Amino acid sequence: MTSVVVVVGSEVVADPISLGEIAEREFAALGVSGWVVPVSTPDEALKAIPAGAAVVVPGPDPELRRLMTEPRPANPVTEAVPGVVWLDIHRTGPVTVPHGDAHVYGRGINGLSWAIRHAVHRLQHPARRVPYGTHPDQWGDLRLPRETDRPVPAVAVIHGGYWRSVWAADLTDALCADLADKGFAAWNIEYRRPDLHGWDATTADVAAALAAMHELDAPLDLGRVAVAGHSAGGQLALRAAADGARVALTVSLAGVLDLAEFDRRYVSSGAVAGALGGSVDELPEVYRRSSPLERLPIGVPTVVVQGTHDDPDLIDASRRYVRAADAAGDDVTHLEAAGDHFAVIDPSSALWESTIAEITRRLGQ
Repeated sequence: MTSVVVVVGSEVVADPISLGEIAEREFAALGVSGWVVPVSTPDEALKAIPAGAAVVVPGPDPELRRLMTEPRPANPVTEAVPGVVWLDIHRTGPVTVPHGDAHVYGRGINGLSWAIRHAVHRLQHPARRVPYGTHPDQWGDLRLPRETDRPVPAVAVIHGGYWRSVWAADLTDALCADLADKGFAAWNIEYRRPDLHGWDATTADVAAALAAMHELDAPLDLGRVAVAGHSAGGQLALRAAADGARVALTVSLAGVLDLAEFDRRYVSSGAVAGALGGSVDELPEVYRRSSPLERLPIGVPTVVVQGTHDDPDLIDASRRYVRAADAAGDDVTHLEAAGDHFAVIDPSSALWESTIAEITRRLGQ
């Protein structure tokens, strides 16, 4: 059985019982064993990190934080350097960690849930990380079916998070692992988010990552490529297709499909204006180019997936988009069923089962 160690620095400002409850909940949900280890020194932390899955919460201790950016020695037994997910429960900004590690930050103590999931998925479903640019955020994780003797259809996946840098590609790890288990190649895209790099960098990165699929050293059937995006990633996916990305199918998973109206409604505390650099009244042309609803028809078959327990604004936008796409002549399928915002990327949900069935019907195996 996979085991996970959560290493917590002594200066972390969090109730140990709360951290333990979060960890135990995730261990049970993922079907792994695990435990939480408090440490006070770098030596104690290094001894606690196993060869398997590990999450380290260093807190403000400068000595423990130094471990986050320094290469670690190999495990004397396995002769391998274990990969670690470093969790900053505060919004500290991105940190460049050694190759093989990951950094989760700015999500509060609930970030422990995501960090444990990321550690487990990385261990159980290894991916090949391929850069498509020189910036640390320009990469994709490629997962392939365990056994294949022919080119396979591929799904590029774009994570959401309202275009904010605290949310990253770990959100869609489970989805990509399930795609690979179902016989697809999964290309999990990371990209520069606009809060730190501007809107043009974000859209350019998505286009570059999709183009890079055609250069991957992998058995991909490039005539059967889908791009799927969750939440804000749904907007990026449909916008990329409208811009001419070479894809046979687009999939919106609770996507943000009407940017102008979302700006006017101040959804997620002004997330749209924050990402695009201004309001729809200030930047009408940027909104016109960026909003999927304004780009119809996109000319690519589209599946719009939405949970009925999600934000009412997202439900509303998905329904209005489907009607408008159908009226514009696009081939659009609407999948709506019980589920919250994350059910659409949860491999155990009925809504995802319907989605993968539709992707399989469209792309084949």
